[in-house]
Order: sequence, then C-alpha cells, then structure tokens
Amino acid sequence: MGENLGGFTMSKDYRVLLYYQYVAIEDGAEFAKEHLQFCKELGLKGRILVADEGINGTVSGTIEETQRYIDAMHADPRFAETVFKIDPENHDAFKKMFVRYRPELVSLNLEDDIDPLKLTGAYLSPKEFREAILDDDVVVIDARNDYEYDLGHFRGAVRPEIRSFRELPQWIRDNKEQFMEKRVVTYCTGGIRCEKFSGWLVREGFKDVGQLHGGIATYGKDPEVQGDLWDGQMYVFDERISVPINRKEHVIVGKDWFDGTPCERYVNCADPKCNRQILTSPENEAKYLRGCSHECRVSPENRYVKEQHLSIEEVEARLAEIGEKLPSNV
Repeated sequence: MGENLGGFTMSKDYRVLLYYQYVAIEDGAEFAKEHLQFCKELGLKGRILVADEGINGTVSGTIEETQRYIDAMHADPRFAETVFKIDPENHDAFKKMFVRYRPELVSLNLEDDIDPLKLTGAYLSPKEFREAILDDDVVVIDARNDYEYDLGHFRGAVRPEIRSFRELPQWIRDNKEQFMEKRVVTYCTGGIRCEKFSGWLVREGFKDVGQLHGGIATYGKDPEVQGDLWDGQMYVFDERISVPINRKEHVIVGKDWFDGTPCERYVNCADPKCNRQILTSPENEAKYLRGCSHECRVSPENRYVKEQHLSIEEVEARLAEIGEKLPSNV
C-alpha cells in the first residue's frame, strides 16, 4: 500500500477509521471509560463519542492497530455491522486518544429527539445520490456547518447559514417554503448527522426525503461515481483538516476570508473568544493578525500577536497597512 511520488513509492503505514453505529449501549458512561482504556492499550489515537444511543468515532493508528480495533468491534454483537471508512495515511491524524460520554451522539437541540432506528430518510447509494443531484426538481441540503460547506460541497447544494448542527432545524423552519413541496436529499461527512436530520425532515412533513448513505466519505471512495460533482475538499475533524473527494477533477471553491482569492487553508481566528474558522493564506494571516474582524485583531488576547511576540509598534504598523488603528486605551 503506497503512493507514487516522482517515481518513488511512499508506503502508507497508518490508517484513519471513520465510523458510527446507532445501537443501545447500556451504561454508556461506564462503556466509555472501558473503551478508552482498550484504545490506549491498542496504541490508537483519536476522538470517540459514546452515548446510550450508540458510538461515533474517528481513530488513527498503524495498519495492525486499526485492524485489531476493527476485528474487536466486529466481534461485539452490538457493532458487528459497523461500517468502517478507511483512509491510508503516512502518520497519525491525532495527538491523543479521547473517549467521551455524551447524552447524544449528535444534537439537533430537540425536546423530542429523533431515534434513527425508528425514523430516518431513505438511504441513497452514491450512484442514486449523484442522479438526485442532477435532477432539477430535487433540493440538495448540506447538513454540515457553514465552514465545512465553504471548503467543499456538492455542486448546487443549499448552504444553511449555521455554525452548529443544533441550529439546523430553526434554519429549515425559517426557509422551508423554498423546498417544502420538493424532493429533498441531504448529506454530511460520514452519515451520522443525516440519520437524525433526515428523520426530523420526515417528521416535519417533508414528503420525499433521502440521505447519502455513508456520507461524503463513502461517495468519494465509490469506484463508479469517483467523487463526481463534488467541488473543493471535505473538512475533517482531525489534524488533516481536509481530504480530497473528487477523483476526476479538483475545483477550488474556498475563498480567502480577507480578499476572496481561491484558498483551502483553514485557521482559527486568533481571538479565543471568537475562534471562528476562516480560510486564509499565510500572507493574509500575518497581514491581518489572524483576526477575522477588527475587534478580534485588536483583542488583548490575540493569540497570533502573542505567538509571534509582536510589539505594540509592530501591531500598529500592520493595522495601519489595512487602514485600522489600535484602541486608544491599549
């Protein structure tokens, strides 16, 4: 297993596993503690969420370590049918191993939560989903956050103005007249968010609801569609930040936060009170002190200023370059 780089083959000895399973877990909090110890014993690194309703994880390790994990999970009747999406890598995608218990695996902030084992939208294969995208009478809704969409999305997909999954139901209610009478299909990274979101759409009265089974990650690996009609990169919640999906062509859709030029490099706003994820070049990161707004740039807690050990004079000079000033009380 490897990739060819200028005539040389680089072996990819690590793998990243992305998976989830909605299944009843008795005493999820205790299971989380035991599972953390198990993962550490295997040598894995990653982030796993456990709830009484199931498990959702991304872990990385060597081929041997990840295979032992898959085998152990499949040996447990609760996870015997769990599908693992596998990405070969050159190194670990995480620095540490975390397993945390949560009341819900993903939250739509509902008083009456959706149980995907009882109510969810129709599963669509990658081929069926591609056909839906090409249908003018179908509305494709991205179930992810706005910063995930901005890095990459399916061609023509609706971009909800949300920064958190729990904001999605209200956004839909505010805009439902646009697509209430149409067929709706939705997608997310690995499929777990769509399980609940599509079920919620059905409960809300949408007449024909489908979801991309296995999410974008599965779509990109399908040998027939080869990621077709996906533009940009897929945002992932590990140190890789993004991964390619479309194996036919690469179209950059991300735009630099500051000047709108094509960009696929994410950073967090330097003001810890904001922490917004923004796309920007290294040059603009330095020019704008990694602050997404004037308020963030002049924040006393600006992490970029502290990391670069910039003096007040240096900060003033950079602000002057973009037509801004430090507050008089600094």
